[in-house]
Amino acid sequence: MKRFLRKLNRIWKLILLFLLIAMVFSYAMFQGGFVSWFLFYSFLPFALYGLLIAGYPIRDWQVKRKIHKYEYSATEEMHIEIELTRNTFFPIFYVMVEDSFSSALEEKNMGKKMLMPGFRRSLTYKYTVKELPRGEHIFDQLLLQIGDPLGLIEKEKVYIQVDRILVYPPFEEMVYKPLENHYEQGMTSSKERVQRDTTMAVGIREYQPGDRFSWINWKASARRNNMMTKEFEQKQSHDIMIVMDCEENNRFDAVVSFAASITRAILKKGAQVGLLSIDVDRTIFPIRGGESQQQLLLYHLAKVRTAKDITLAEVLDNESSQLPQQAAVMLITSKLTRELVEKVGWLSSKRYNVAVFVVTGKKEGLSSDEKTLSAFAAKRGIRVLHVSEGRFKEAFGEVVA
Repeated sequence: MKRFLRKLNRIWKLILLFLLIAMVFSYAMFQGGFVSWFLFYSFLPFALYGLLIAGYPIRDWQVKRKIHKYEYSATEEMHIEIELTRNTFFPIFYVMVEDSFSSALEEKNMGKKMLMPGFRRSLTYKYTVKELPRGEHIFDQLLLQIGDPLGLIEKEKVYIQVDRILVYPPFEEMVYKPLENHYEQGMTSSKERVQRDTTMAVGIREYQPGDRFSWINWKASARRNNMMTKEFEQKQSHDIMIVMDCEENNRFDAVVSFAASITRAILKKGAQVGLLSIDVDRTIFPIRGGESQQQLLLYHLAKVRTAKDITLAEVLDNESSQLPQQAAVMLITSKLTRELVEKVGWLSSKRYNVAVFVVTGKKEGLSSDEKTLSAFAAKRGIRVLHVSEGRFKEAFGEVVA
């Protein structure tokens, strides 16, 4: 339907041009005199040029978009180059070229440009998109439009060229420090969970309450006439599982930025990290380390979106079985609620090592209700840490009370 209306509009403008030529000619014939004929001859070149534009094959133009790289960091500038070429020398008064991209970039409206090619067969223009927002952005088509000086005749052509760019979330440099284990009673056991490698016994010692029956060394117990157990090599666990709140909120980008920052800091420390997020889809990354894990997590954080119908407390309620008990659990949210505090308290009672990071915007603090909830959480041995955008490096400073 739209194509039919555009075609009808072009036909109507062509008819209008002929009518104008006939009217000006009739005026000159009947009125006579220098002024009327001067008006006719002055209008005639524009009219003839309009007729030539109407018959000019716009497919003679080729348009190409050049993007120099396809991965960016948020707030980084992107430089795009548009090349226009053609085969003929027919004079063109103007060319309007417009680059079409995803809605997140559309408000910047930087890809529209009017050029005056004249007789030139090739044109190039560049434009810059500043402060790229996080996410995946699609450039899908280029629109080319030519016309006459009077604006009576216009022709356009759409060139399909799909390019995708990925913008990673902004991150801040920070140093990760393992948090102490706090349980419901508020006690501290150690800065890191201690695990025993039961595949390698390095000695024997006297039996202690809590030792497993399978650890008993029967031969040594018989020789010493006392219960002896195997002593295993101990290693400290640096495993962290991050659970990110994807509930729709104006602080969501700050949450994503903090998740990216802390992920980089943990992996840089040599620890291992996993991620759980539920937006439109449920996504869970197992706990791993290394550069490949960082790339996977940052790629996901670049594309993650908000979810309208699920809170972080509901995520914990549904996904608690997916949280490894031997790993520290870090919850990243922008809003502290009573339901979340109660759910974290339940996890702490199950011997989970949980910390809650509440992310706010620049120069923002916790609301009065959130301060009350954080004080209530502290009494139950739950760590609630407030971090504000631009000051992520202070995340492991002090606990909010």
